[in-house]
Amino acid sequence: MKGPLFYSKILLFGEYGIIKDSKGLSIPYNFFKGALKVSETPDEEAIKSNENLKKFTEYLENIQDEGVVKFDLEKLQEDITSGMYFDSSIPQGYGVGSSGALVAAIYDKYAEDKITVLENLTRDKLLKLKEIFGLMESFFHGNSSGLDPLNSYLSLPILIHSKDNIEPAGIPSQSIDNKKGAVFLLDSGIVGETAPMVSIFMENMKQEGFRNMLKEQFVKHTDACVEDFLKGDVKSLFSNIKQLSHVVLDNFKPMIPKQFHTLWKKGIETNDYYLKLCGSGGGGYILGFTQDFEKAQSALKGHKLEVVYNF
Repeated sequence: MKGPLFYSKILLFGEYGIIKDSKGLSIPYNFFKGALKVSETPDEEAIKSNENLKKFTEYLENIQDEGVVKFDLEKLQEDITSGMYFDSSIPQGYGVGSSGALVAAIYDKYAEDKITVLENLTRDKLLKLKEIFGLMESFFHGNSSGLDPLNSYLSLPILIHSKDNIEPAGIPSQSIDNKKGAVFLLDSGIVGETAPMVSIFMENMKQEGFRNMLKEQFVKHTDACVEDFLKGDVKSLFSNIKQLSHVVLDNFKPMIPKQFHTLWKKGIETNDYYLKLCGSGGGGYILGFTQDFEKAQSALKGHKLEVVYNF
């Protein structure tokens, strides 16, 4: 048995801000993917994943009582007993949605009366899916917006206007010819954990100064970046990303691994590249933006970079 593939995602803009109703833009990233499988000869990873699925199933039994979503639990348990696991190349703790893809795969295969990708996806249906996915994914990190699984399930870019207003988005198509600019992933080489980062953020939110900074600077520049990106206004986009990178360096230091503080600052000073958080931070990938990828590559020599999008 092998189920359909579900892809990782990248939240280009909106990390932390979407908790406070900033705009956000999330895109599927097909480089990493996962699928439900059963193997005759499971390896250690498969056995571990199978154990995890058992715990997840118990959790799904509990949330089923809330009446938001129903699953064919009998079938799910049967498949788990026969050794089903989630075979995934999506790195965990890297901010690219490893649990989101698993949630999408389980919903796709076992949810009853499921909303399918082929339907006319009204705003209500999208919000319903987001609610279901948020509930399911909370098993993995305590509190989930449901956006990662939604992205993975639909395999479409998603524009977040606010918590209750989301829609599939068209992003400017990219052509590789003569395009020097790029969005890229920088591998920090450290696994990040979402829950501790979110709790630092929530703790900071108790301070008025931090709340004001979030609204007046972070959300303002994030919203502008989303608009510039969708319009394809590269000049304005880079001026806003520079500001955003600065705001993050000044106010989100715990979310940036220590050894990257200098590199982050160097990008802002030289304009060779700008860095921002990818997901909750604390490790995993860092997102980079540059108008000249070759320049960024030589400035970040010795680091692993993956291009996600070309300008």
